[in-house]
Amino acid sequence: MAHILSMQSHVVYGYVGNRAAVFPLQRLGHEVLALNTVQFSNHTGYGEWTGDILSLDHINRIFEGLEKRGALTHLDAVLTGYMGTMELGQTLIHWLQLMQKHHPDLIYCCDPVMGDVGRGIFVKENLPAFFQEIAVHAATMMTPNQFELELLSGIKIHSLQDAKEACQILHQKGVKIVLVTSLILQDTQEDEIGLLLSSKTESYVVYTPRLNMPMPVNGSGDATTAFFLAYYLESRNLRQALEKTTASIFALFQGTLQNQRRELDLIGSQEAWVHPTRHFQAKVL
Repeated sequence: MAHILSMQSHVVYGYVGNRAAVFPLQRLGHEVLALNTVQFSNHTGYGEWTGDILSLDHINRIFEGLEKRGALTHLDAVLTGYMGTMELGQTLIHWLQLMQKHHPDLIYCCDPVMGDVGRGIFVKENLPAFFQEIAVHAATMMTPNQFELELLSGIKIHSLQDAKEACQILHQKGVKIVLVTSLILQDTQEDEIGLLLSSKTESYVVYTPRLNMPMPVNGSGDATTAFFLAYYLESRNLRQALEKTTASIFALFQGTLQNQRRELDLIGSQEAWVHPTRHFQAKVL
């Protein structure tokens, strides 16, 4: 069992941010401290929502309280997703550096939420600079989608070779592990979607069928990152973590589709994604 701090958004209704990450991490056997950066009624994919963004003072006071309890000295990993502002990212880095004094091997898993194909950049104007200039030097692992990898690397990605070169740019800046989600290349089959995993010494790609969801399902990237972190902490084996992640996220999507859910069916399909029956073999690149 690993101890993880997950610092992400929170919605009361639906499954994105911490609501999409914490339960999978716990269900797969890990202890999680959930630090919420916002509390909204629902995710923004509905077009309207209510709630508040929590202040930097609030976040700092939560960290101070955790520090007094000694909760920051026994962590194995820190996970972040949607940041909201550059200032919040800088606050996280400040506390991360303090935590790393207690645990130099602490893993920082950063999902650099900035945008996606079709939607473009949907975060505040200065936030991509945080990921491009600060987070890439602090993160142990990053889990960008294809669009975000292009932003981080400055490379347009049309082929697997382009994707590998983009990952190498991140490795040169300090990121040890890169998991690329929602990979659709020029030669990708119309009914497939891929994940690419890269380190300085290993790289793999795996494809699954692309399910025809009637509506876009938010939170899939948050869940994918959580699955990967959980499985990597369990085995420290990159290929095994990738293949398990792929099987779990596919099972979750299948359950969501079969049960006709607008939100990820994390609860109703939990047995399927904890014990998936369909597995996918990663190809060595």
